[in-house]
This record gives sequence, structure tokens and C-alpha cells, in this order.
Amino acid sequence: MIHITPGGLGVHTASFVAGLPVAFGPRDEPYRAVAWKVFNQVVAALLLLLFSPLMAVIAICIWRVDGAPIVFAHYRVGMGGKVFPCLKFRSMVRNSEQVLQELLRSDPAARDEWIREQKLSNDPRITPIGRILRKLSLDELPQLFNVLRGEMNLVGPRPIMLCELPRYGQVRWHYLSVKPGMTGLWQVSGRNSTSYEERVELDRNYVEKRSEWLDICILFRTLGVVISGHGAQ
Repeated sequence: MIHITPGGLGVHTASFVAGLPVAFGPRDEPYRAVAWKVFNQVVAALLLLLFSPLMAVIAICIWRVDGAPIVFAHYRVGMGGKVFPCLKFRSMVRNSEQVLQELLRSDPAARDEWIREQKLSNDPRITPIGRILRKLSLDELPQLFNVLRGEMNLVGPRPIMLCELPRYGQVRWHYLSVKPGMTGLWQVSGRNSTSYEERVELDRNYVEKRSEWLDICILFRTLGVVISGHGAQ
């Protein structure tokens, strides 16, 4: 296909990733990287203004139903291995770690699922309001502040915990080469209905074939996924 770049007219190949068209180009050129960072931060600021009334309502609901804290910061691995506090509206009980450890000790099936997927299909830690927030992905709205701070992008690999990095094998170098995202190929390709290995492969595919066009396509597809609630837990 013919692809117009700021440097002139060039010929690039094209393919598809998870059903989304990908245009290959020099995404890592310094000036394009800076421009894309500014784009992410400007869009994040606009979305914060747009969703601020909704975020205020969510905060009040969490506080009235289950008290503080309203926002939960869980540490994730970012670009270059830098660990940062990934922000979410609290969707779990306040003693979630204690509940998890007790469940893993008493329920072998849950323990196996946690080891395999790092997630639980029937998670007793999630509050009633938390299930609604997760269903609609509203618990992730505070991550817009992570994008503003330059710790995340709107689109990227799923942010993972440090203990998960060894499970990525050689793909960990793909993961560490970019910023994690609020949404990504995993979120538009089945979310929690995919296996852990499939999520790792989706992250690898995204990093290898990422482009501005792919990011924009993922953002638009994310709207449909959020509305339908497909794959949410």
C-alpha cells in the first residue's frame, strides 16, 4: 500500500492483527514518539474533563457503600522496567489480600486457576458495585492520570505485576520496550475469556506491529467492547 509519511512518500507493507488493519511505518522515530506522547496526554486530559462528573458519582457511590479508600494503586511494571502505581477505582473489599490468601489455602481449584491465569472467574473479593464498574471498565478511568503522568499510553500491552514478568519469557523484552496501555489488543480480543498465553501473544503482536493507525482502531473497538461487556469479569 502507499503510505504518506511526514518525511515524504513511502511504500510500506500492511497486514492485520486481531482483525485490525496495521500500516507499518517508522513509529519509533524520535519526533513521532514525542508527538504521540503529546497526543496521548492531550486526549487523556480531554477525557478527564468529559468523564469528571461520572468519576465523581462513582467515587461517591464507592464511599457511601464501602467507605474509603476510593482509588486503589497497585504497582505495575512500565517501560524499561520502571515500576509505577497503576490507579483504579477500588472494586474489591478492603482486606482483599487476606481474602485471596485464605481462598488459595482452602480451595485447590481456585489456587490452580490463580497460578495459571493470575485471575479468578468467581472472585469473592469483588464488591457488588465493583462488579458493575468492571463490567463497564469504569474502574480503569483513574488510569487517565497515569497517561497524563507519562507512565501509560491510551493503548498498549496490559499492565502486569512484577511477579508476572518471568511468565512472559522472551516476550518480556517486547513488553518492556513500550508503555502499557489502558486498553489494547487483549481488551478487544476477548479480555478475560482468553488464556494467559494468548494474552502474552497478543502483547507480542501489538509491540511488533504497532502503529498510530492500529492504536486508533483499538480505541474505537474498545468502545464497542465496553458497551457490550464482552469478556468482562
